[in-house]
Amino acid sequence: MDRREFLQISTSALAMAAVEPGNLAHALGGKGSEAAQALTAADYHASRKFADTSFGRIAYIERGKGLAALFLHGFPLNSFQWRGVIPLLAAHRRCIAPDYLSMGFTEMKEGQSVAAGAQADMIAAFLDKLSISIMDIIANDSGGAIAQLLLARHPKRVRTVLLTNCDAEPDSPPPAVKPVIELAKKGEFADKFLAPWLADKDLARSPKGLGGLCYADSSHPTDEALEYYLGPLLSSHARKQQTNAYAVALEPNPLAGIEPALKACKVPARIVWGTADSIFSQDSPDYLNRTLGNSLGVRRVEGAKLFFPEEMPELITEEARKLWRV
Repeated sequence: MDRREFLQISTSALAMAAVEPGNLAHALGGKGSEAAQALTAADYHASRKFADTSFGRIAYIERGKGLAALFLHGFPLNSFQWRGVIPLLAAHRRCIAPDYLSMGFTEMKEGQSVAAGAQADMIAAFLDKLSISIMDIIANDSGGAIAQLLLARHPKRVRTVLLTNCDAEPDSPPPAVKPVIELAKKGEFADKFLAPWLADKDLARSPKGLGGLCYADSSHPTDEALEYYLGPLLSSHARKQQTNAYAVALEPNPLAGIEPALKACKVPARIVWGTADSIFSQDSPDYLNRTLGNSLGVRRVEGAKLFFPEEMPELITEEARKLWRV
């Protein structure tokens, strides 16, 4: 443990010790507390920050103080995916959620690669900019691939990792994503796939839309979430091209050859997997469990689909606190 981490732990402990018993539930984001309320799009807009890196201006939000926790979102989402989890964990960590290159509100440099490897390099540079030497990671979907690359490349920078439904080396990209990639190669994914969902939000929540494919709750994604996720990606011709580029970059397999590094990694890892996910293989959690060098097991969430962390922030919070032992 370095001096900075010791001071962060001490500061967090003192802050918690100073909480009056009557206010403890509020400080922990208990029921009815303001801290436990999911962040709105207006909250995100008001608190959005940018970090200047060699990859571009990285959009992010942060809540809380002390040890850092990094939240890695899915595709075609952005950090707004974590709006329910972050307020619940901000009493325990400095929660930081960036938008990837070509996703959300990040302003990437022209000609910048958006492949998973480049995204991982961007995250490392982003953490350097924020003077963060070590962090916990919570990741979903393509964010899980980025998390695994960070484990392989920078194991000493990761304290723990919580993986939800995501890529694994034998299933990246998954077969279900291949039509998206082919459409993106033609430059048509943004216009033919995403634009109709933004224009007709009921369609987006239909069985064949983003909602039916990736959420178990038929009320998800909300109108606000659809505007926040898809609006930036369709805001200009250039942004549409960047969105298509992200999909194209999902192949070739960004995790090819990563297994030995993951086996050698001793970072405590936990896998939480939705059983109704039709995108990623249901064999993947078991593969990750036996491959990650210090896996603490798998929790299966019955009926949950790919983006269940957005629907079940309390469950993610529970798993994170167990992993962090707080």
